[in-house]
Formats: sequence, structure tokens, C-alpha cells
Amino acid sequence: MSRLQVVSGKGGTGKTTVAAALALALATEGKRTLLVEVEGRQGIAQLFETEALPYEERKIAVAPGGGEVYALAIDPELALLDYLQMFYKLGGAGRALKKLGAIDFATTIAPGLRDVLLTGKACEAVRRKDKRGRYTYDCVVMDAPPTGRITRFLNVNDEVAGLAKIGPIHNQAQAVMRVLKSPETAVHLVTLLEEMPVQETADGIAELRAAQLPVGRVIVNMVRPALLGDASLEPVLDRTPRTAIAKTLSAAGLGGARRGGGAERLVDPLLEQAAEYAERYALERDQRAQLTEFGQPLHELPLRAGGMDLAGLYELATALRKQGIS
Repeated sequence: MSRLQVVSGKGGTGKTTVAAALALALATEGKRTLLVEVEGRQGIAQLFETEALPYEERKIAVAPGGGEVYALAIDPELALLDYLQMFYKLGGAGRALKKLGAIDFATTIAPGLRDVLLTGKACEAVRRKDKRGRYTYDCVVMDAPPTGRITRFLNVNDEVAGLAKIGPIHNQAQAVMRVLKSPETAVHLVTLLEEMPVQETADGIAELRAAQLPVGRVIVNMVRPALLGDASLEPVLDRTPRTAIAKTLSAAGLGGARRGGGAERLVDPLLEQAAEYAERYALERDQRAQLTEFGQPLHELPLRAGGMDLAGLYELATALRKQGIS
């Protein structure tokens, strides 16, 4: 299992939820996982029902078996101050630059620099070791930008290394890319069984492969339960006799089966629902077949009818572990 797990996906597919569940799954049996947020939305804090995350690593959950999940919301401004102190010993000068507005300018006007800081901070957590030489975290899970921006986001340090030929910036950019393009990293894509998310997943995989970034797993989120299979749907698609349905409903005590009877009036609404389900079922079957063609490991997480809460996160983590992610 790679030590940096990057989770991306089309907007609305639930990538933050999947990243949180993945962090819980990876933290089982005493392991220590850091869950990193880079978009400033505080989605992780909401999922774990805790207060807004500061720019510091904070324990937010305990996983089965005693593992721990820490979380960090990376603030680009503070990450830049860290960077200036780490490489140039400019802690005091950096604070002065902040007062002058230079830090705001660098982190908002120059989005490339912002991405350098975000990826650099995550990779620093991946490489960090304690005094005994052990990694501080067994895994780092990054809730990354959406699929349409993920390749450029992860590849930005390659561009920086090319621009700064020598010096600490060049060395730092190369160190980050060594992590991102190595087996230490896996970029997972979250999708739904719908046409647009699957197409965006296909585009994302192609772009990541072209950039030589390691594609990980495809995780299908919010999968509806299969109420009927092919064999049961076939009669529906072939126009199940209305009379037979009315008689079955009548036998169940839902009224008369003759025209105008209670059971007979239920037939049309039921057939409409069945037809909608059959159409949806066929679409999902086709999208699932397309996903298998990508050649990446494929996992599925169920739709929670009541919405997502902390208990739901643990359920999704259990589902991921049962599918071999731990």
C-alpha cells in the first residue's frame, strides 16, 4: 500500500467522504494516518463532526484496533511562512512580508505557487520521521482537487524544477516529484455510475498516465442497491401482462383486480417505476463495464439513504477494508 493516498473525483461524487473513509480504513490495527485537506472547505471537520481544523495536525478519530486518524487543513499562507523558515531561516522576515501583503499576493495571485506549497506540505508529512527513525505516519491521505485539475496540481513541481535550475527551490521541487511519481503515491479517482463522472474518470486516468503519475484505484461511490436483476427485469421490459399484476396485487389485499379496482389502479404507477428502474439499471451496468476497461482496481461503496454522518463513515471504512483496502 502506497504511503501517500491522493483522492480526487468529479465534483459531487463524494471524494471528501471517500478520503475520510479511506483514512479510517488505513488506520486500523494501530496504524497512524494523516488526512490532509487542501481546498480550505473544512469538509473533513464537518464529516467528523468536529470544530474547524487549524493549521496543525490534530487527532480527530480512533479507528478499529486502536489506530488513529489525524487531520490537517493546509493554509497556503502559513505553509509559505513554514517554507521560508525551513529553507531560508526567514521566520521573522516572513511575518514582515505578511504584514506588507506580499504573502497574500504570492498565495492568491500565483495559483501555481499555491499548489507547490500544498503538495510540498503533504509530501513533507509523508517523509517525516521521528527521533527513532520511524515514519511519523503510516499513511497520508490527501483530499485533493477535482479530477479536472488533479494532474496539473500534482505535476506543478515538475514545472518549478524546470524553471529553477539550481538551489533550494529546485531541490525541494525535485524531492516532491520523487514522492509523487514513485510507488509511494497512488492517485485514486472517485466516480458515480453515471455518464459524466465516468467520462471524467477516463479523462483523468489518461492525463495521469501521460504525466507518469501513479494511478491507483477507481472507487464507485453511492451505489444503489440492486432491487431486481436481469432475469426479473426482462418481463418488465417485455411488458408484463397488466392483468397478472392486478391479480397479484389483489391477492395481496390491495383491492379489486377489475378495471377501476384498487389493485388495478396501482398497476400503471408500478410499471412506470419499474421502467425507470430498468433504464437506470441498464445505464449503471454499461458504466460499470466501462470502468472495468480502465484496468485499475475497482471498488464500490453503497449509497446511504439517510445521508452521511460519522457512523456512516465507519461503515464505509469497513466496506473498504472488506474489499482489501487496509
